[in-house]
Amino acid sequence: MDERNRRIAEALGAYMDEVVTEVRQAAAEGTAQLADVLAEHLGVDPRGLPVVAAQIDSFQLVNLDVAVEALVARHGGGELIGVGGGDQRHHVSFGDMIQNAGRWGQFPIAAVERVDLATGPDTQRQAIAFGIHLFRYDGTPVAVLQRQANMQFGRSGASAEVVAADDPGVTSTSGVAARLLAEVRRLMLEHSVFRGQVLSLGGAEFSPGVGGVVFHRRPELTAADVVLPPGALERVERHVAGIARHREELRAAGQHLKRGLLLYGPPGTGKTHTVRYLLASMPGVTAVLLSGTSLQYVPFATELARALQPAIVVLEDCDLVAEHRDFHHGARPLLFEVMEALDGLAEDSDIAFVLTTNRPDLLETALVQRPGRVDLAVQIPLPDRTARRMLLDLYARGLPLSPACLDGVAARTAGTTASLVKELLRRVVLRAAEQGVPVGDQVMDTVLDELLEDRERLTRALLGAAEEAAQAAAGEAADGPGGGSGGTR
Repeated sequence: MDERNRRIAEALGAYMDEVVTEVRQAAAEGTAQLADVLAEHLGVDPRGLPVVAAQIDSFQLVNLDVAVEALVARHGGGELIGVGGGDQRHHVSFGDMIQNAGRWGQFPIAAVERVDLATGPDTQRQAIAFGIHLFRYDGTPVAVLQRQANMQFGRSGASAEVVAADDPGVTSTSGVAARLLAEVRRLMLEHSVFRGQVLSLGGAEFSPGVGGVVFHRRPELTAADVVLPPGALERVERHVAGIARHREELRAAGQHLKRGLLLYGPPGTGKTHTVRYLLASMPGVTAVLLSGTSLQYVPFATELARALQPAIVVLEDCDLVAEHRDFHHGARPLLFEVMEALDGLAEDSDIAFVLTTNRPDLLETALVQRPGRVDLAVQIPLPDRTARRMLLDLYARGLPLSPACLDGVAARTAGTTASLVKELLRRVVLRAAEQGVPVGDQVMDTVLDELLEDRERLTRALLGAAEEAAQAAAGEAADGPGGGSGGTR
């Protein structure tokens, strides 16, 4: 670019800056500005005050909102304001906003931004996504900026940023801002909406951390809804729920509370159903459920469980993460995360880890052989004839099927799983509805014939029958009527 064109470009740039400044100043006339509001509330020029910030996991925004609301109310209430300025607000810190609040009116007072966040399976809260609380903390004027995570602008977590009108030179933990944030963290734990809930963790779209929490209704099951080998359910319940019920006696005797339970067996035999019974039998206990890709969040789940104990952490199909290290070709199998989580808990932590797997042979020996990691392993086998008959009674409640018919079905379904029994009853009801006839023994016989035909072999395999059917049938024939193994729903 020659000298003449350079001068023209500079003149044009200066002119545009002047136009933008005039437009902003004109727009700001008659509108309250952030700098003026802060200066009036704090009683001093806010540009000379330090800002202390606390970063919060994005999924904890709802608890931050609850905690700050409780804090403000505890200290006499205050005023809540919003900040304008478009996307520019998200790019800068509270300190940068304060320093530039007087320039061109770019941060005027505006409406408070809110976001709907779940607080339970059926409840929500309108949390503050971007707003400033103005109140007095122990008599000192403070301003607290609360904002949610915004990956679009490089913010992976929520935050609380505090400016206080105490000694500008105070930056240690004795300062008002630091003490305020410490109380916020305590109130987040005290008033956590996660406490006593059944939760699962989900990933963030643009971040490796947890992006959100899903609330689930606690199952409603009784022992009569679970069919296991004799004594198995009692052992499982005593190890997980029994320790929780007698935590004080165990602590007084110097015994550890953290425990691990492994449920193993073929697919479809009822491991997940047994877990659901445990959740139903432990009302008020915080439960964090991990399965599939969410298994990577073991550290987050453990942190939540430690903070909200008594708690239970469920790892479904843990062979996906606890694979024997000899078989793993990656840099760091999630097995190590699981072991570190278990080892990192204090002995008196009232936390139970419940793991399920279809492939116990793939589990790392170190995971299952060290006390404090997995203390009890319970097999959930294919149901024998007696168990299948119990399952038929369970699923056929209210259906007009004769005892003789159900006895025959139990005899013909050797080697099948609880899942197949459940599917059988569903198909019986569906077939009767399609044909416009009542549910009865004849419909049951027809549907069972179809289900057991070779063309249904794939369906049975997907429901858990697979090759073990023949072995189970042979075993029952050798044992005689009644069989010897248990079953589960």
